[in-house]
Amino acid sequence: MMPVQVEVNRREFLKAGATGGAAFIMGFYLPLRSRGQESQPLQTNTFAPNAWVRITPDNQITVLVEKPEMGQGQRTTEVMLLAEELEVDFSTIHIEQAPTIPDIYKSLATGGSGGTGAGWSTVRKAGAQARQMFVRAAAEQWSVDKKDCRAENGAVMHTPTGRRFTYGELVETASRLPEISADAVTLKEPKDFRFIGKPMPRVDTPSKVDGSAEFGIDVRAPKMLYAVIARCPYFGGKLSSFDANATKNTPGVRAVFPVPPLGFLDICGYGGRNLNTAGGVAVVAESTWAAIQGRNALKLNWDKGLGGSETTESLRSSLEQQATAPPTFIAVDRGDTSKALDNAAKKIETTYELPFAAHATMEPMNTTAHVRENEIEIWSPTQWANVIQDEIATLSGLSKNKVIVHMTLSGGSFGRRAQWDYAAEAWQVAREVRKPVQLLWTREDDIQHDFYREYSYHRLAGSLDPQGGIVAWSHRIVSTSIRPVFDSPESLKDPGNSAEVGGADPPYSCPNVRVDYAPVRSVVPRAWWRSVVSSFTAFAVECFIDELAHAAGKDAYEFRMGLLREGGKIAGGQTLDRRKFRGVLQLAAEKAGWGKPLPPGWGRGIACHFSFGSYIAHVAEVSVEKEGAVRVRRVVSGVDCGTAVNPDGVRAMAEGAINFALTPVLGGEISIKDGAVEQSNFHDYQVLRINQSPEIEVHIVPSNEPPGGMGEPGVPPLAPAVANAVFAATGVRVRRLPIDRRVLNKISNG
Repeated sequence: MMPVQVEVNRREFLKAGATGGAAFIMGFYLPLRSRGQESQPLQTNTFAPNAWVRITPDNQITVLVEKPEMGQGQRTTEVMLLAEELEVDFSTIHIEQAPTIPDIYKSLATGGSGGTGAGWSTVRKAGAQARQMFVRAAAEQWSVDKKDCRAENGAVMHTPTGRRFTYGELVETASRLPEISADAVTLKEPKDFRFIGKPMPRVDTPSKVDGSAEFGIDVRAPKMLYAVIARCPYFGGKLSSFDANATKNTPGVRAVFPVPPLGFLDICGYGGRNLNTAGGVAVVAESTWAAIQGRNALKLNWDKGLGGSETTESLRSSLEQQATAPPTFIAVDRGDTSKALDNAAKKIETTYELPFAAHATMEPMNTTAHVRENEIEIWSPTQWANVIQDEIATLSGLSKNKVIVHMTLSGGSFGRRAQWDYAAEAWQVAREVRKPVQLLWTREDDIQHDFYREYSYHRLAGSLDPQGGIVAWSHRIVSTSIRPVFDSPESLKDPGNSAEVGGADPPYSCPNVRVDYAPVRSVVPRAWWRSVVSSFTAFAVECFIDELAHAAGKDAYEFRMGLLREGGKIAGGQTLDRRKFRGVLQLAAEKAGWGKPLPPGWGRGIACHFSFGSYIAHVAEVSVEKEGAVRVRRVVSGVDCGTAVNPDGVRAMAEGAINFALTPVLGGEISIKDGAVEQSNFHDYQVLRINQSPEIEVHIVPSNEPPGGMGEPGVPPLAPAVANAVFAATGVRVRRLPIDRRVLNKISNG
């Protein structure tokens, strides 16, 4: 998902606010629990040079944040960017979530690790616009040349005389001035940065510590009801019948009714609307607890449907078959790979497998909805408010400006909240009861009705020359593609389809490379999962390069460094800077003490990957116990993400990505039986525990280039670094995740 970037000038902003955004004029974001209070209109002389900044005569500065806050530090980043260009103190800026006014805010979403990159241009220019207009206003009031004026700490100074106006004192004059185009502003040079590049505290830490931060699950309203849904457990199945007599007698239960499925992906997996709800029976009550008790009392009969025979074993069989069948498309075809493999001095072949994985966000899916006669209001911890607004408008038949979506804080997302199934369900329930209703998913709902990381299978072959150089590289990717979930079946035939092969073209020097792809159909919903396809293409590529290094009799780090030369392309046509790969590899290896001795049963592994504009290398240190248990002891990272706007935020994102990625490495696996998920909670979908978290060091390459992403790039190289470390410790190759200690133990003991 790549939300659009948009820059809105003052005229467009005011026009849209007047015609389609009364909620904007009366108050940009009004939490449900405050709706009984009178909304205070904006002061008429508030200075709003664009859609992102408001400044009042009492010197209150507000930034409107378009992107959702999901724990990634987006709000802190945008405050830093605005403070930098507006020349105000970081701590003086207030934050409001931008409202769903589609004519103004066209990208109330984040994805592809693009939040910081979007703000780098938009928010900085917004701050510079305001700053330069204040300088012009002060010069006009003093009747002096604006070149003799400068902005400093929320005020404009007249350098020759020392006279000073605060921004608040200039609001009225600045509001009357002609607009300065965003493209005409002058941005600060890196040498002049006060905040960018400096570690800054998170602006939302105090509210999260004292409990005042409002997540979706915290939304409350007068006369609000609470709901849960008993969903069909079988993908593609449906409700046959139900008995709700006991449920209706459960204390607190107010309503019970069937909820039809919406947009189910058929047996081929082709949906095209980015929507899949299971359908089932809704239970509405005076509390969530009462609703759950009522749901437990339901007697339900399900029809398994067309997908009832699907299992993990049947999927694996299909994946293996497709690994040798003709491909759907060829993504990379350089040289003559087949001939080079046939004539190789040494040939290595192997396979890798990664099953479905869940997002397992700490805050389960939820949405509060209120359906009125001619208006729908929604409060949701979403990653993509625009889609909820658009699609609920389509489902309800209302115009978009009659569907108001408030983005609350989200307790994690990792791609899951880019879907809108939970919001659609909340609308379905609220439509029946005509009161504010909070629909909450339990942990079991969340694990069993996710949009999972796709199941993938990789067949690789490579050849070496007598000197140990790579002569040929062949990589067949087979997966339960995510593409048909939001596109047409024909999209799978597109050779430029990086949604399935992104990151698979190896960065290493090799004259003959072929990467191709074949899909496998599945009824299991799947979609974006943190780092998307890079989470599995990197595993295959970086494990296989390690196997080639071993076959060549070379050190894994030195082998990589020798094969990384300047220039080259990766799948999708982006230019790849191999010097940056060398930089992060060298940084991680040196900081980790690559080559230094480790205790018996310990090993080091290394891996690197480019994704979402950033280069990252990990060195993992693991220990393997006699019974085969793997413990990741330490991870050292080298990061080149362009300008690190907030180095603390960059480190936090890398640390979070490492811990997130360890779940499907050490125990998190979604398996299918009879078309349904077998796991149900953290006891059998083993999310990383805090006592399993390794020591983590993150080292950042200094840079003045535009920022790349950081929410996702730390994920892809983690799994191969750990797998390669296990090999270094035991001599056993990990080719399927999660790591199975029984397999390790069996092989280790012969």
